Amino acid sequence: MSTFDITSGADCMEQLTAIGIAAAAAILESQGDGGVHIKADGSPVTRADLAAEAVIRDGLSRAVATMPIVSEEQAEPEHPNASASYFLVDPLDGTREFIAGRDEYTVNIGLVSDGAPILGVIVAPALGLIWQGIVGRGAERLEFSSGKISRPQPIHARPRPDGELVVMVSRSHLDAPTQTYLDGLPRTRRIACGSSLKFCRLAEGAADHYPRLGPTRDWDVAAGHAVLMAAGGSVLTPDGSPLRYGTPERRIPHFLAWGGPASVGTVKG
Repeated sequence: MSTFDITSGADCMEQLTAIGIAAAAAILESQGDGGVHIKADGSPVTRADLAAEAVIRDGLSRAVATMPIVSEEQAEPEHPNASASYFLVDPLDGTREFIAGRDEYTVNIGLVSDGAPILGVIVAPALGLIWQGIVGRGAERLEFSSGKISRPQPIHARPRPDGELVVMVSRSHLDAPTQTYLDGLPRTRRIACGSSLKFCRLAEGAADHYPRLGPTRDWDVAAGHAVLMAAGGSVLTPDGSPLRYGTPERRIPHFLAWGGPASVGTVKG
């Protein structure tokens, strides 16, 4: 892995997928190791988080040594220029689900350019599934097991149905503003889920909407944002403007993700 060029499409995606699968293997090997610590922000981190982080940083550095990497667990966060291209990484998204023994955790690798996501790879280690996409070129889903990877299957978000709206909600972070918003939506069926799998379910047409009106971080969202957009969906701020990345705090205050163009209107804050 000596070069990385998004214009090569399948080649660069193959590199990132291999890195994601290697990180997934590191996570699975670390299961049951214990070693849970609480970070300054109150969120948990495990040995699996750190093992996956090391694998991803090593892989990305080999693939493209000159491109910055912004990741959740790095000790000294990089601060690339807002207009630059850089990777946004969450080596283990859904750490609380991982600790609880659930399958709803992922490896997130996103590529951002000029404040917007352009590529995403999401690997679900316990499910043996991969979702990946390049904005403007499409998205796909793959299966992996015992070192073998299936052929990619194209996926597409679905337009909003006339009847019941299937809404993905956070299993561990359902905050009061989001709850109030959900209560105002007619004819919904809610599915609780951890990690960036919520974006993936929208991207593959299994759900319609994922609102998050509480704060989160860039690395939690970028890869899923890219995959969903590549599949034909959208991720916007509550006032309908595009979601942007790269604030000094790496914080995203809120967003609304849709399986197609936004269709319910904006949230008044």
